[in-house]
Amino acid sequence: MPKPMSEGQRAYETRRAAKAGMSLEKWLDSREKEKEAEVRAREQPAERPKPKKPGLFSRLMEKAQKPL
Repeated sequence: MPKPMSEGQRAYETRRAAKAGMSLEKWLDSREKEKEAEVRAREQPAERPKPKKPGLFSRLMEKAQKPL
């Protein structure tokens, strides 16, 4: 059940819907679907970036720390 809007808010949303070439109901439905998709995207775990290969200096320092 949609949240009741004030007169000013309803007029604002009507103008935005007209600018997008939609009716107010279609505009509100599309906005609701976008919000739901955003929530679902947040719930999915983000892919972890692959660890970077250590640089030249890091590899040399690592070798220097190892015993002979």
